[in-house]
Amino acid sequence: MVFSKEKRRELIDAILDAQDENDIELELIEDDEDDEDDIDFLQNAYEDGNVVLPTIALRGLAVLPGMIMHFDIGRDKSVKALEAAMASNQFVFLLAQKSEAVENPGVNDLYEVGTVAKVRQMLKMPGDSIRVLVDCIERAKLLNMIQDEPYFKAEVLVMFNKEYPEEVPTIEALKRSVKSNFIKYDDLADVGGPAAVAAIESPEHPGVLADAIAGHMDIKVESKQKILETIDFEERLRALNEILAEEINILSLEADIKSKVKDQLDKNQKEYYLREQMRAIQDELGVAEDLDDEIERWHKQMKKLKLPKEVAQKVEKEIIKLTKMQSSSAEGNVIRTYVDSILELPWNKSTKTQYDLNEARKILDSDHYGLDEVKERVLEYLAVIQLSGAIKGPILCLVGPPGVGKTSVAKSIAHSIGREFVHMSLGGVRDEAEIRGHRRTYIGAIPGRIMNCIKEAKTNNPVFLFDEVDKIGADFKGDPASALLEVLDPEQNKEFVDHYLEVPFDLSKVMFITTANDTDTIPRPLLDRMEVIEVPGYTEEEKVKIAQRYLVPKQIKENGLTPENITFNEGAIRQLIEYYTRESGVRNLEREIANICRKTALKTVTTKKKFYRITEGTVEKLLGKKKYHFDIIEGKYEIGKTTGLAWTIVGGDTLFIETAIMPGGGNLVLTGQLGDVMQESAKAAISYIRSVADNLPCGLKIKDEYKEFYKDKDFHIHVPEGATPKDGPSAGVTICMSILSTLTGRPARQDIAMTGEITLLGKILPVGGIREKVLAAYRAGIRKVMLPKENERDIEDIPANVRKKIEFVLLSEAAEAIPHVLQEKEEK
Repeated sequence: MVFSKEKRRELIDAILDAQDENDIELELIEDDEDDEDDIDFLQNAYEDGNVVLPTIALRGLAVLPGMIMHFDIGRDKSVKALEAAMASNQFVFLLAQKSEAVENPGVNDLYEVGTVAKVRQMLKMPGDSIRVLVDCIERAKLLNMIQDEPYFKAEVLVMFNKEYPEEVPTIEALKRSVKSNFIKYDDLADVGGPAAVAAIESPEHPGVLADAIAGHMDIKVESKQKILETIDFEERLRALNEILAEEINILSLEADIKSKVKDQLDKNQKEYYLREQMRAIQDELGVAEDLDDEIERWHKQMKKLKLPKEVAQKVEKEIIKLTKMQSSSAEGNVIRTYVDSILELPWNKSTKTQYDLNEARKILDSDHYGLDEVKERVLEYLAVIQLSGAIKGPILCLVGPPGVGKTSVAKSIAHSIGREFVHMSLGGVRDEAEIRGHRRTYIGAIPGRIMNCIKEAKTNNPVFLFDEVDKIGADFKGDPASALLEVLDPEQNKEFVDHYLEVPFDLSKVMFITTANDTDTIPRPLLDRMEVIEVPGYTEEEKVKIAQRYLVPKQIKENGLTPENITFNEGAIRQLIEYYTRESGVRNLEREIANICRKTALKTVTTKKKFYRITEGTVEKLLGKKKYHFDIIEGKYEIGKTTGLAWTIVGGDTLFIETAIMPGGGNLVLTGQLGDVMQESAKAAISYIRSVADNLPCGLKIKDEYKEFYKDKDFHIHVPEGATPKDGPSAGVTICMSILSTLTGRPARQDIAMTGEITLLGKILPVGGIREKVLAAYRAGIRKVMLPKENERDIEDIPANVRKKIEFVLLSEAAEAIPHVLQEKEEK
């Protein structure tokens, strides 16, 4: 602080008269000289030559003339300089350090301008430190550091204030400005209050005034040192005015911030008080749930989730609405459920995807036997995603018969890239709300199953499987397939809006996969968004391998057995495949293996026998008589009977076509539950034969009694196993050969199977299901198969071991089948 000479004297006397209440050793310094004597002493010493004084380096402190202040010293040099001052005239030269970090400063670490002060009091504090009371008299400049050991001793030039008798307008204006700014500063900083303002009124000298004001300010050492080093009065006032203006600006900003913080604290205190009152009221009413705690939990969740702005605003709006409701309101529970539903979604949580295609290939191979083309297409899909960095392009749709592993392939894809897997079955779904959710206006409304699956996955980028997409339905409640259009479109699902949630959720990071048994029933717009990957049925050899590697070990373990209790030989597995299951996949095969394991487990528990070997004979004993049989062709020749091939949902099958001719009126009778398309194939075959009846290919001639067959004869075409519905155009060529065999009397070979659609001109058109049909022919013992010419490319899909054992005949016209199927002579 800076005081007038009279006030300084009073303060020093008061300090010297004080008693030490804490048993601190107090050394009082007798001093009979007044301030004028101190100044006279310095002036006389200056006139006699330069003043030499002990010097103390101050750390983090700068002092100005006119100040009376305490500071502590503990460094050895400083203590010895103080002792030297006390041993002479009690004068000491105080210099500020340039950096507080320097522990043992040298001359270069000190400022050149400091303050000459007189020691008024010493207090020896605990810990060997000394508290010093000094009276700062005049500024001085370091001329020469005479010594730095054992303490600093400096030769200094005392810079006395010049007389200022006249009033200069510029300086007077500066004096008024700094006084006015100091009053503003004091109001903001509250450093001295009224006493400080009063202390700066008495100095008339501009230099003394500047020192007094700077001494009262709480500013940096560098700023005070700037004032100390400025000798010219006017420049000193200007520098001080700039510092005051800067400090006022900073303090104003601090005051504004403090005011805002105080207002917020007051608001929080008010809210806390009101919450406590509300809690007390709820306790009195017996309300168990604390709404405030729930809201606080929601806000913490929102902060943690980093919700999109639109979603956060929606949730906040619902929370505000809840706070204004009565606690017993039914709408309150609806809002609670709604807010919890939003906050449970993984808005910004993603699983790190691992695109190691070599590892993905290993996982796919270990999980599935065969399906090479499917695996290759999946790896291509993953490679594109890895390179592009985004899931774009068509949605994968795995199409194939039941039990071939479509769902497990999707699981393996998720496993191979390290993502979560979620599954939604669309079979029988007819309500659009199942997909998009119910609006909250309905009682019991909930989010759609898509958002529920995302919530269960706890990540916004899972592998999402829509199973049985071909069995989705539609009724008066809406069309779920149309709702799926938005979900499966990468351009639209970035902002998928569930009817219940009413806020957009980004589904573009989700990898969608669909499965179906047949694409014919999938709506065209939906199918257009998907890339179909055919998952074919397994061959018998593949089923045997799958059973040996996966199904048998799995069921042995699940039924509490061990390989030491039971073994299956290959013959037993083949018998299960051929006579107890008829399917393209392996689902029923696994059930029959499980059935055998259960029966074996029962025997193991009830008898002493601990090991069972399952063979062909054992299978029939455990499972009973055979459920299915295959048509085994033994090479017989019959008139009017030909062998065709059919595709069914469980794989291929052989199909016999029988034709009989009888007196009548040109009618056609079709039996065996034939569909419309198959009936049309029969009519087309008869029309073709009528058109070439007078000039049959390969020298064939219609029997004389059948010359007018279209007038006086009736045809009866029958396909055995009449309880099974049959349809499709692929039996056209088979029907044609059966009719020709009947009309010409030539027997047809049973050991040749054929398939192909026939036209009125006798052309053979391509058909589907070639792989399954050929496998069925091979299973029946047939080694010669006739196919449409345009189906030649499908032969590559047939397993190599089967392809090598079968002779393929490619047909462009029906006439080309005649030499292979019909015998040259009638059967005797």
